[in-house]
Amino acid sequence: MQVHWEHRLIALASPVTESPGRPLLSYWAGDAALQKAYDLCGRITAEHSKSFYLATSLLPEEKRSAVRALYAFCRTVDDIVDKSPDADQASGLDYWRRIVQTASAPDDDLAAAAWADTLTRYFIPRHFALQLIDGVARDLTQTRYASFDDLSTYCYGVASTVGLMSMHIVGFRSNEAIPYAIKLGVALQLTNILRDVGEDLRNGRVYLPQDELNAFGICEADLRSAQVTPRWREFMRFQINRTHKLYEETRPGIQMLEREGQLAIAAASDLYRGILDVIERNDYDVFSQRASLSTWEKAKRIPALFWKV
Repeated sequence: MQVHWEHRLIALASPVTESPGRPLLSYWAGDAALQKAYDLCGRITAEHSKSFYLATSLLPEEKRSAVRALYAFCRTVDDIVDKSPDADQASGLDYWRRIVQTASAPDDDLAAAAWADTLTRYFIPRHFALQLIDGVARDLTQTRYASFDDLSTYCYGVASTVGLMSMHIVGFRSNEAIPYAIKLGVALQLTNILRDVGEDLRNGRVYLPQDELNAFGICEADLRSAQVTPRWREFMRFQINRTHKLYEETRPGIQMLEREGQLAIAAASDLYRGILDVIERNDYDVFSQRASLSTWEKAKRIPALFWKV
């Protein structure tokens, strides 16, 4: 049974066209310039997200490269907000909006060239990419979230849109997969939020729902003290349990994807979900350490997923 926030996010995703299943044009491997552009996107993915890089390694080469071009687009847009001087942020975001709207890029911007090619060949709805840019831009004006309902809209903008775009690259059998992609995006972003509480706080941002913090008797002074208290443990157990539930509810959606992409998406979900286990193993200390799976912990999860999928 869907709750209010889910219905609202599904409405944000409309309209969605059925996936054509195969890219518009033939494989780009013979195009040296595009090959160079896609290679750069692969390096960007490997540098910034080892889990995503590993998961996408399970895709066929063409789709693997396309999903990594999507990641490079998302990473670059996010860096505009987080790392660019304030005066350059608006123009930087507008630059990427134009790339999305025109599906073209300057010759000297390799990441943009790969993304424009992917956007066109996989019939990715442009409004998802524009929603992602708007979602990332929200960090420029909003640093607190009153409720989970409000936070879920943010999660849709910065993460569910990524899942919906990935779905067009991987291929999906019907629009029944859309609610699952949206929910998986929310679960992935909640995992990021729980992992990065300390880092976000140092950057002046608190993504944790304010009403839920209040319900557990936690104020921002408590967060700044960086103390793992019984109330904090209770609060984090509540957050982690809800996120685990969201991951569980997304499982049927994996089977609605094209078969060659199911293992990769299942791996991305499971590797991120494993971060929640590490947070618990660290006694909910997300202030002084960043929860992550080791290379061995990631690798040993893949065989079990193969049999599940």
